[in-house]
Amino acid sequence: MTSTAGPPPTGGGSGEQKRLKLLAVTACPTGIAHTYMAAEKLAQAAESRGIGMKVETQGSIGAENVLDDNDVKHANGIIVAADKDVDLSRFAGKRVLTVGVAEGIRHPERLIEQVLSAPVHEAGAVTAASGAGGGKERSVGYKALMNGVSYMIPFVVVGGLLIAISLSLGGHTDPSGGLVIPKDSFWMDVNNIGVIGFTLMVPILSGYIAYAIGDRPALVPGMIGGWIANTGELYDSKAGAGFIGAIVTGFLAGYLVLWIKKVKVPKFAQPIMPIIVIPIVATTALGLFFIYVIGKPISWVFENLTDWLSGMTGTSAILLGAILGLMIAFDMGGPVNKTAFLFGAGLIATGNQTVMGMCAAAIPVMPLGQGLATLIRKRLYTEQERETGLAALFMGCFGISEGAIPFAAARPAQVIPANMLGGAVAGAIAGVAGVEDAVPHGGPIVAVLGAVSGVPMFFVAVVIGTVVTALTTVALVDISERRRRGEALLGTDTGTGTAGLEPALIGAGVGVPGAGAAAVVAQAAVRESAATGTTSAAPGSPDLSTGSADESEADDSPAKVLSGYLTERTVKVRLDAADKESAIREMAELLAGTGKVVDVDELVATALRREAQGTTGLGEEIAIPHAKTDAVTAPVVGFARSVQGVEWDSLDGTKARLVFMIAVPEAAAGDEHLRILSLLSRKLMDAGFRERLLAAPDESAVLGVLREVG
Repeated sequence: MTSTAGPPPTGGGSGEQKRLKLLAVTACPTGIAHTYMAAEKLAQAAESRGIGMKVETQGSIGAENVLDDNDVKHANGIIVAADKDVDLSRFAGKRVLTVGVAEGIRHPERLIEQVLSAPVHEAGAVTAASGAGGGKERSVGYKALMNGVSYMIPFVVVGGLLIAISLSLGGHTDPSGGLVIPKDSFWMDVNNIGVIGFTLMVPILSGYIAYAIGDRPALVPGMIGGWIANTGELYDSKAGAGFIGAIVTGFLAGYLVLWIKKVKVPKFAQPIMPIIVIPIVATTALGLFFIYVIGKPISWVFENLTDWLSGMTGTSAILLGAILGLMIAFDMGGPVNKTAFLFGAGLIATGNQTVMGMCAAAIPVMPLGQGLATLIRKRLYTEQERETGLAALFMGCFGISEGAIPFAAARPAQVIPANMLGGAVAGAIAGVAGVEDAVPHGGPIVAVLGAVSGVPMFFVAVVIGTVVTALTTVALVDISERRRRGEALLGTDTGTGTAGLEPALIGAGVGVPGAGAAAVVAQAAVRESAATGTTSAAPGSPDLSTGSADESEADDSPAKVLSGYLTERTVKVRLDAADKESAIREMAELLAGTGKVVDVDELVATALRREAQGTTGLGEEIAIPHAKTDAVTAPVVGFARSVQGVEWDSLDGTKARLVFMIAVPEAAAGDEHLRILSLLSRKLMDAGFRERLLAAPDESAVLGVLREVG
């Protein structure tokens, strides 16, 4: 146990209060905006009270302004405003208040008052979000699951692609062994490396789910538990529990470790608890529990499903194909999937190849469908998910159904039903068409290598199943996202919601009088530029950028601002659009007038995908939609003014009347958008500047006001 912290200084005069020193950590799962918005609001609230505060930010570009041991030693309290896991062990013995990041934005003054009476964080304790703050962060379960998925994805991609490459370049069909790679060959070595990646995938998922819940002591039991879950031989099952078993062991390990941490032990035993006692006890207990308690039902399910399928061999081909497709798609490598696969593979030797044909058509549907979904509706997926989708498409072609596991693990309620529907359709079509597969493998690769009879209908089954999975996934994910965004917006109104998905650039002037939205953007831009080595100008600092000669000559217009990126040609006094999407298209068409936009539709699509990650409505009637895309040949900035305002889902609830659009090519995206943002934000902090923009009668007058930007 750690001794409690002493009470903070409580003098009645301002001199006493100035001796207070507070620390804060702000963090979001993605992007930079909420992280820096909360940091800015907390710092301003502390400064207004004469309290010293240092804020560490943990955004997508890493930790900045990191708190050191000396900072912690002299701190009177620490505010942790985060929607992701933050290591609190360094704050042992200090008063720690933990809330969601949205609370840091909306109620910074309240948090400063509450932290002075917050509970003292004990060594080895895991602090949950404080209910006193009124903030609602992402659930621990959600964050833990996403933590595991994010660490699992590289193993899925690397392992799956190596296996696919080795099979395509070094494999051949063999009735007794599916796609076979000659032993002692180069491609067998490549295949073995890929198999190792796939083997590690499941324990990595389990381990990092556990780690997100129980911190470092939970990592070992989580990983070993995941390995046990994936090794059916340990509990007399022909198939392991797969990724679903890994999710179960990850949560069990995490919460088991949390429970063990609550056990009071003598002071002399405390140092060895996290490195010896907790991992050993948790690993042993979890492993034996899975083998003797959870494993037995899994083995029972495997055996009884096999017997049940054996009794259906004489039934309708459509029904049997649909059932096998459902089973293949359910857990992708788990006991249900393996039951169907081994059932089909076992019948090949008896001369019945139609059952394996049904399975072969269903096997690639999941990765192909999920990969196609990321292409159909890109805005619903993060950049990492879209990249994983491309890898899934490749793996699907080679019958590697595990390529869809990252999607199923991240969104099980939407993805698994979509996978099962598509798999059932593919299996049923293959069954009614009498497709046969002579090898125990699936996917287009077996048809290409000549192991499938009825090839045209095989591909028809795969294509239709894939499209069904993709469209169903998109529909279910879209419904889920709309519902989540609706709840987040409602929560913003009531002060009890989450911050939602973290946007890359967002701000709102709420919580502290005089704190403009642009200040938040400036802070984010300056900090991100510091991390990337760029030289973006900070608000109130000298203009460090004047633009190159080429840039200044990119437009003939005599009146230019922002190094020539914004000209009278890209200014519009009256924005006609009534909604966000229409406004973005109208702005894109405005930018196209410069000749720097080669694909208006792609520019609009990129900006909308960015909006799907989080609104660019900054609050205070400002929006700055932006896009990094090669749909533009050079950086260009536009400005338009809306009389009625456009609903932009801004955090402060205001409609956007001042709309800036920034478009930069990918090659320039690393620093140009930050420089442009910092130049804009320096002036957007000024309420008088915004009033002058709203009052300017025509384009020329608007540009005259915008010349103040630089």
